Amino acid sequence: MITISVGFPSAAFLLVLQVTVFVASAFDPSPLQDFCVAADEPNSAVFVNGKFCKNPKLVRAEDFLFRGLNIAGNTMNKQGSNVTLVNVDRLPGLNTLGISLARIDYAPYGLNPPHTHPRATEILVVVEGTLLVGFVTSNPNKLFTKVLNKGDVFVFPIGLIHFQFNVGHSPALAFAGLSSQNPGVITIANAVFGSDPPISIDVLTKAFQVDNNVIHALMKQFKA
Repeated sequence: MITISVGFPSAAFLLVLQVTVFVASAFDPSPLQDFCVAADEPNSAVFVNGKFCKNPKLVRAEDFLFRGLNIAGNTMNKQGSNVTLVNVDRLPGLNTLGISLARIDYAPYGLNPPHTHPRATEILVVVEGTLLVGFVTSNPNKLFTKVLNKGDVFVFPIGLIHFQFNVGHSPALAFAGLSSQNPGVITIANAVFGSDPPISIDVLTKAFQVDNNVIHALMKQFKA
């Protein structure tokens, strides 16, 4: 609150008001990568929170176009799923627009394993097949889950662990919109058991309350 005394100079009042409005409207921009370490020497710094903008005079319609989401992804892998992400790296026109898109293909009983998007909410629509989907809240962990059929839509809130599992006998297909040009993805099992360098065995055995041999076996599964 600003208290104005009689005779307060109008110029000073306007300056105070301008600064107040500026401070009230200031905010930290949302990060578009995992981290951005401050650099004391500008000559050694790079700008990574977003991308540099193209000269508007050089922009073409092709900068806003991506072709290929009609092509099914290869699901011949351990999980039986494939994610084709269209983010700012593949569609430059997305820069600063805060949105991206993904095609997700599932083999019969294929799984898009538990993962998070640290910078995006996801909205999923099923185009073909039947999917068991769900997400888990922050502590205390509550599971919200549903079986989705063709035409159903489900939302995964930003940063929460979620998954999709094809419970049908035939392939399934879904499309997902994400609220970031670079949503990021952390696949939980890969991050915990396949990090480089690996997390300490002592940490994992205590965290999961299992024998060392169990942790070693899991690490072998997810070693890059």
